[in-house]
Amino acid sequence: MSASSKKIFVLDTNVMLHDPQAIFRFQEHDLVIPIVVIEEIDTFKKDQTEIGRNARNVSRNLDALREKGSLSKGIRLDGGGLLTVDIADYPINARFASINKWPADNIILACAKHLLDERRENVVLVSKDTNLRIKADALGIIAEDYNSGRIEIEELYSGTAELYTSEDDFILLYQEGLPVLETERFFPNQCITLIDKANQSHTALGCFNASDQRIHPLRFRDASPWGVRPKNREQQFALELLLDNSIRVVTLLGRAGTGKTLLAIAAGLQQIVDDEKYNKLLVSRPVMPLGNDLGFLPGDVEDKLRPYMQPIYDNLDFIVAANTEMRHRSAMTVTQLEEGGYLSVEPLTYIRGRSIPNQYIIVDEAQNLTPHEVKTILTRAGDGTKIVLTGDPYQIDNPYVDGSTNGLTFLAEHFKGQNLFGNVILTKGERSKLAELASTLL
Repeated sequence: MSASSKKIFVLDTNVMLHDPQAIFRFQEHDLVIPIVVIEEIDTFKKDQTEIGRNARNVSRNLDALREKGSLSKGIRLDGGGLLTVDIADYPINARFASINKWPADNIILACAKHLLDERRENVVLVSKDTNLRIKADALGIIAEDYNSGRIEIEELYSGTAELYTSEDDFILLYQEGLPVLETERFFPNQCITLIDKANQSHTALGCFNASDQRIHPLRFRDASPWGVRPKNREQQFALELLLDNSIRVVTLLGRAGTGKTLLAIAAGLQQIVDDEKYNKLLVSRPVMPLGNDLGFLPGDVEDKLRPYMQPIYDNLDFIVAANTEMRHRSAMTVTQLEEGGYLSVEPLTYIRGRSIPNQYIIVDEAQNLTPHEVKTILTRAGDGTKIVLTGDPYQIDNPYVDGSTNGLTFLAEHFKGQNLFGNVILTKGERSKLAELASTLL
């Protein structure tokens, strides 16, 4: 690499708290970490959250590098770049007077500005803080977001596709499955809408089987688990993945009211209570932040959890009522399901370190999880367990992830070629006309 193309990257604290391996992502360039960043990371080390674990990993990584030499003088990285901890005490001069309310940010800006004044070019501040990037730009400093592992929502694998074909192919689909041409590339368990080229109102729904390279008709197109019937094509696809026992990981993405959680719970109850394919339905959602103390709400653990888990209980109550109406007899109540060992509603706080065999796990609001947290959840799955993650990547409460870096979209994109995985993005709201209008316009 020529000297002119080599850059100096100045890292903000939030970058390393987001990705503890960030210091190894700039191997061929020089990397500068202001000393105030180390001090800020130290304040997170005792936290029992994912952020705390990341902070401890950053400290361990830097300590391992320290054994190779002096961090203040620079440690040579494998790719040829130099990592340096900048210990200089930069004065906060008049240039930063208007932003003196945030001294840590000021020191990071001053460090980047000092390097820019020395180098005149190729100095880049990397931060996930939008406001810090704006302030850097105002000072003439190039600023970038940290994009490692970033999955743009608009380019996310949808899990569905359309195939224009002939009427003869429709017959073949239902007889033995429609073979896929080499020019038609689909992913395992991708849901396909076949459209007759001569009569486009003539359609059929199928799913691609990677083992025989054929599209087969949906196996569960007439299913209505616990009285819940699909109201549109995407919901039909979602039920196909949820009820297929060979698919062990399913992601359902969509706006509020598209039926993600409702379908997942209904399919889970069907396979546990009626079909007896799994031992228990475990439904969970992150209590923000993941792993944090539940606070000083009155009552026992169950009382503390109820406000966080109420959306899940709302769905359960609706499904139980629908099941009762469908069967014209009284079904088990939510309380009876819990007491009978069929159902457990828990926070993700308690999942670390567990091994969970032969259960149907639903993780709601998974867009608030980091990729590492999703990995932690998946690695808890024991033999025979199925995991369903639902969420809306446009509605994120976790300040350390966004629509392009959260664990839900990360999983959907990286698992798309696996035989045990399926994904559907639901777009049509079915909760009510008012809910759909509000979700679309507001």
